[in-house]
Amino acid sequence: MSRSAHPAGPRHADVLPEGHYAGPPADLNHLDAKVWARTVQRGQDGQITVGGLSVGQLAEQVGTPAYIVDEADFRARCRAWVEAFGSDADVFYAGKAFLSRAVVRWLHEEGLNLDVCSGGELATALSAGMPAERIAFHGNNKSEDEIRRAVEVGVGRIVLDSFQEIVRVAHIAQSLGKRQRVQIRVTVGVEAHTHEFIATAHEDQKFGIALAGGQAAEAVRRALRLDGLELIGIHSHIGSQIFDMAGFEVSARRVVQLLAEVRDEHGIELPEIDLGGGLGIAYTSADDPREPHHIAKALNEIVSRECEAAGLATPRISVEPGRAIVGPTAFTLYQVGTVKPLEGLRTYVSVDGGMSDNIRTALYDAEYSVSLASRTSEAEPMLSRVVGKHCESGDIVVRDAFLPADIAPGDLLAVPATGAYCRSMANNYNHALRPPVVAVRDGEARVIVRRETEEDLLRLDVG
Repeated sequence: MSRSAHPAGPRHADVLPEGHYAGPPADLNHLDAKVWARTVQRGQDGQITVGGLSVGQLAEQVGTPAYIVDEADFRARCRAWVEAFGSDADVFYAGKAFLSRAVVRWLHEEGLNLDVCSGGELATALSAGMPAERIAFHGNNKSEDEIRRAVEVGVGRIVLDSFQEIVRVAHIAQSLGKRQRVQIRVTVGVEAHTHEFIATAHEDQKFGIALAGGQAAEAVRRALRLDGLELIGIHSHIGSQIFDMAGFEVSARRVVQLLAEVRDEHGIELPEIDLGGGLGIAYTSADDPREPHHIAKALNEIVSRECEAAGLATPRISVEPGRAIVGPTAFTLYQVGTVKPLEGLRTYVSVDGGMSDNIRTALYDAEYSVSLASRTSEAEPMLSRVVGKHCESGDIVVRDAFLPADIAPGDLLAVPATGAYCRSMANNYNHALRPPVVAVRDGEARVIVRRETEEDLLRLDVG
């Protein structure tokens, strides 16, 4: 999706994005199962419920805005990924999508590994009891302190992202008397069909070591020469929110070609490849994500075919779903504050959150769905823009949506598919307080990340 700007002026807001749907849905009260968490439905009173609790009950208990997570759905998606890939592959949950100690425990209990990309994520994982050997440590600029702690606790793998990091990890591991298992992240020159800022396998970006010009092959040579490293494989990641498997096919082919070069030059076959994550989810009814078993079948066939052609044994595959697991399991619950019709254009519906709890619309032109959650309505649909309360014209939650014409202050709105990156990227713009994360299961709600308070905000201001 390209980033676009429209000339300033009184009618700039009536320019709809390319591919915008032509009209309202047939039923504004309908909840598309593709977009919502699995236990979400409308109750007899018209309220949206999740895990047996209504949004009215949740708003009363925890306030708004709030991220509401369907714990049963999260766990079911974890199991689906593990079962799809089986015992011959490794599934690493990408913690950057959303991480908390409760989530770490769910992952551990459901048999997943965990991918972290900062010292803070590593600390969260360890504090919640994730075994270090089931943790992979990513990042394009890991500090020496982060590397040292990762090696000390015995993380299962560190993904090397640069020539400097090869030496840095080796030196720290040797100083600690250890031999650290590592993979080398390569950029394979694949342009994923996604937003520029979340496409990560073309050469002109900060991640990885390029295949082009023999750089990745040189990285392998250097890693194999260093006593502090045990090179176990190659890692690639082509981007995020991807629906088309073609990019993975090209990526796998190029990674396998590198494995063949390593065999021919060094006489060894590296035992693992990690194809990353980035599989898309349904943010709107127009999105058509693949199920884990389809993804597993496609990736296994691609790798097996390419290895057979190269005369290689099929390596152990790793994948890193993050958004694909947590994204669909949550929605954000808001309360409407003001309703502002702009005649001939649209109606602006302001809620009590905004770009502090979901900055993705502003950053990526991300598209979301939204539903009136506290009741049903038979009113006519009206073209709406759901916006936040921040002093920023780009403070948009849902750019273009249809809501009932009788929407009013005090109504509750729910925006689905906000489990990934919304809380992780939440911020304190305008000194907003970040919302809580609430897990719901079997009729019970449990706060797993509490709402920030003014005391939290002021505690860091040592003025």
